[in-house]
Parts: sequence; C-alpha cells; structure tokens
Amino acid sequence: MKTITIYFIFLLCIIYALPVAAQRVHPIWVPPYENGIAAVVEEKIITFEELRREMAPLIPQIRGESRSENEFSNKMSKLYLEILQNLIDHVLIVNAFNKKELAIPQSVIENELDRILIEDFNKDRHTFLEHIKSQGKTMREFRQDLEERIIVSSMRGEMRKSQSEVSPEKIENFYKDNKVLFYIEESLYLRLIMLKPFADESPDLLRQTAENIIKELENGETFTDLAARYSQDSKRDRGGDWGWVKGTDLREELSEVAFELNPHEHSIPILLGNQIFILYVEDKKDETIQPLSQVRDKIEGIIVNQIARYAHKVWIERLRRDAYVKYF
Repeated sequence: MKTITIYFIFLLCIIYALPVAAQRVHPIWVPPYENGIAAVVEEKIITFEELRREMAPLIPQIRGESRSENEFSNKMSKLYLEILQNLIDHVLIVNAFNKKELAIPQSVIENELDRILIEDFNKDRHTFLEHIKSQGKTMREFRQDLEERIIVSSMRGEMRKSQSEVSPEKIENFYKDNKVLFYIEESLYLRLIMLKPFADESPDLLRQTAENIIKELENGETFTDLAARYSQDSKRDRGGDWGWVKGTDLREELSEVAFELNPHEHSIPILLGNQIFILYVEDKKDETIQPLSQVRDKIEGIIVNQIARYAHKVWIERLRRDAYVKYF
C-alpha cells in the first residue's frame, strides 16, 4: 500500500509540473504510462489505462469540490486507491463465480446489450460501436466486460438474498433503541395567498386587496377559490395548496403564525417586505413517534441491509486474503 501511495504522488507531481493553463484545458488525470501494469490479480492484469478510464468521469467533480491543490491531491489519492481496490474485487468475484462453474445465460447478456443500445444510444448502433472503439475494445471484449459486470452484480445480489428473515425480537429491539429515527415533527396542511405590488401599485392598494380577501373569507368564500383568483405565487393554479409542511419549511415569520392556527382557520394579512401573505391551515398533525406497526417493514429492511453489508465485507475480505495480488 505504501508503494502505491508513493507512486501515485509521483504521478501527481508530474501533473502539477505542467503549466497552469494546460491544467485548465486538460483537467483529466492521465498516467504517464497508460499501458503500464498497476496490479496483477491471480492471472489478470489491471493496467493504468483501466484506472484512467474509471477515474476520468469523476475527476472534474473532485476538482470542482476541492478548495486547494492539496485537498485535490488527497482526494485523487483516495479515489485512485478505491478504484484500484474495486477493480481487484471485481476480478476476485468473477473468479469466485467461475470456480462454482456457474454461467450467465446468453439471453441475459443479449437483453442487457439491447437495453444499453436503446437507453444509452437511442438505438443508434453506429454510435454504440464507435463508443466501444473509443474505449480501445472490440465488441467481443465489450461483451466479456458486460458479462463480468452482470456476474459481479449477480454474486452481490445472491449475497443479499442469502440473509435469513429478521426475527420479530430483533425488529422490536431496534425500534426501542432507535425511536429517534421514527420521530415526526409537528406539521400542517397549508394553503397560502401571496400578494405583491405591480410596478406602479401603491402599498395602500395592496393592503386594501388583502382586507377585501379577508372580508370575502368571512362572507363564506372558500380559501381555495380566493387563492386561485388573487394569489401571485407558484401554487395559484392549485388554490394555494402547499401541502404538508414542517416549521422549518417556512420563513420564521410565517411559521410562527401558521402553527398558532387551528384547522380551518386563516391568518390576518402578514406584511413581509413589499409582499403580503394570508395563511390557511387545512389540517394539522401533532409531533409523534411512529408506532412499530407502521415502521416494521422499514426496520426489517435496515437490519437486512446491515447484515448484508457485514456478510459482504467478510466475504470480500476472505476472497482478498486467499488471492494472489501483486501491486506495481
């Protein structure tokens, strides 16, 4: 591992030796020896070119998220090691599959090829073949890579399926220990009318419009109809319907008023800046902890995922321990 890190830092030094302008034009990391060997796993060679292809789509995002060259260097080093390990694990999983003398039906591979052609290349076979060529692969090699990806996905899927059902006792204990995960804060079903002045409209005229809306509400007009008629926000066509909201979803000045209202009550006009808001609470839910009956399936899924992640970790570690891996 130490050798890998030193070599990677050496590669980065070569990159940073380039002029700054060149880095802006070519921000993608390219190893100096594209066909050099990064590692050997059993009899399979992993080249720096493979690493480059896997890393290239991620590097612009990492550079954009990095606040300094040092941070970028550290993230690139981490990415390099993660992708190298993923490629090694990929080989180990495929080998484990082959040792079981299993096989992926050709129909599965053909169906996946069809899906890629349709969804990723809009049925344009010429563009599809050019894409394969740009990766330096033949169609046969692409099919083999695809089959291996299916194998890895299948083996990991079987690892998940192999987990037994979670006992009711485990579910109940998880619920007792993690009730905070199922806390639901107070919420309300909100409708809203927002008024804002037109270019030459005076504040007094806007206040008068708000007062007229309040009078119409008191005379029996529905808030939904009035919102559709007067509101100038994005929910106007839906009768001012903002659905279920929590206190943190609203501006503090609006939240304080809204959560003091009872269902089927409206607020007085609220002036914020040059805008006026009128709120209407259609329904309300108190803060609560969801009962076990409502979250049982969710908890079971969480526990199954935890067991599956642990089992996968143990399985991969065993494959790594028993395999021949040489780093360059």
